[in-house]
Amino acid sequence: MAVQSTVAIAANQADLRAVLEPWRKAGARIALVPTMGALHEGHLALVREAAAAADKVVVSVFVNPAQFAPHEDFGRYPRPFESDREKLERTTAVHLIYAPAASEMYPAGFAAKVSVDGPAAGLETDFRPHFFSGVAIVVTKLFVQCRPDIAAFGEKDYQQLLVVRRLSRDLDLGVDVIGVPTVREADGLALSSRNAYLTPENRKVAAYLNRVLLGVGERARAGVPVPQAEAEGAAALIGAGFDRVDYVAIRDAETLVALRAIERPARVLAAARIGSIRLIDNRPV
Repeated sequence: MAVQSTVAIAANQADLRAVLEPWRKAGARIALVPTMGALHEGHLALVREAAAAADKVVVSVFVNPAQFAPHEDFGRYPRPFESDREKLERTTAVHLIYAPAASEMYPAGFAAKVSVDGPAAGLETDFRPHFFSGVAIVVTKLFVQCRPDIAAFGEKDYQQLLVVRRLSRDLDLGVDVIGVPTVREADGLALSSRNAYLTPENRKVAAYLNRVLLGVGERARAGVPVPQAEAEGAAALIGAGFDRVDYVAIRDAETLVALRAIERPARVLAAARIGSIRLIDNRPV
């Protein structure tokens, strides 16, 4: 006998409004946790943080085609919805799952775009120029559809966090965007849905990303010139077995402006590939 879901599921905006409007009328504080599914403990940490700050928690599960380039892994991105639903139910903190189809989010004739700059400039944009415009359009739509009071995003995607925070402020979307610390494996590897693609040998290499970032930060704090610390970090990743390094960069923690010296709060961010798998991570400096 099938077990009935204990969490409401909305597949379209009409169902979404039917659940959210009574909450709003009752004065509930609503939190949104946007995800692309394939949930892991990092996502569940976002849920717990959202639940601590709100009365009702909505988790969206939508693999957004707008943030994938044609050569990227949209087609094979994992979509284990039933497993995701069970994980969310077990948290006992989720009140609604919003799982729209692509046709619901991008109906025939859809032509709108959202352009972002500021913290979106450089880093990921240098290698994935389509990415943040895709993030911006789906986040704007989710914020307008759900009208949450707060939204939780992980610090693991640090540039994305700052872009979404700026987006909400600039467009007066009225959503307080909170950052949640990165959840890591015992060896320091940041949790990511794409970690499932790693072979056992690649998984050993991947653990060096966190270690190298910590070392780059230590070197920069000790007075090593920022460009030198960045270059040494990139070389260390190649030496550890990464096939390509897109960037190792120390940036202002609030604006992501490039720094020449550590004179204010900073982050060291990196993106590197092992075979076809691209990993990103960051650490405070």
